[in-house]
Amino acid sequence: MSSEAKTFTHLDQTTGNPAMVDVGDKQVTKRIAKAQSIVVLGDEIMQHFTGSDIQTKKGPVFQTAIIAGTMAAKKTSDLIPLCHPLSLENCKVEIAINDQNEVVVSCTASITSKTGVEMEALTGASVAALTIYDMCKAFSHDIVIKETRLIEKTGGKSDFRREQ
Repeated sequence: MSSEAKTFTHLDQTTGNPAMVDVGDKQVTKRIAKAQSIVVLGDEIMQHFTGSDIQTKKGPVFQTAIIAGTMAAKKTSDLIPLCHPLSLENCKVEIAINDQNEVVVSCTASITSKTGVEMEALTGASVAALTIYDMCKAFSHDIVIKETRLIEKTGGKSDFRREQ
């Protein structure tokens, strides 16, 4: 374990007040983060899955969720007060069905910057999952967004990779 004491980065150490992290002295590096959300739709909704999407009166569920997730990742600093406004270089939202018949939403965000993009990836995955919920709730409200988590991040002071 590191001997360096960890502190919450979004607190001013002298006043205890919330504060944006000063990234002025950080190194510019290529930073990539991948997050995922898992949505359990249930059999009543999954029976409508054909080809690679679920078609509803509101439109194609997964295609709409991909757009919503991308838009959300770009607006993360508008939603989370102490996040730096970032100009993402790339954001990719992917949606797949796993072996347990769950919808797996993955969002990968990247930038060359002084700060990371974990929150952008997490926001993108979360909003895409919420969009799936919104578009499918007419079929059933028995939908669970059961998990949103960071899968990996690279660049900056340290890298992280979750063991699956």
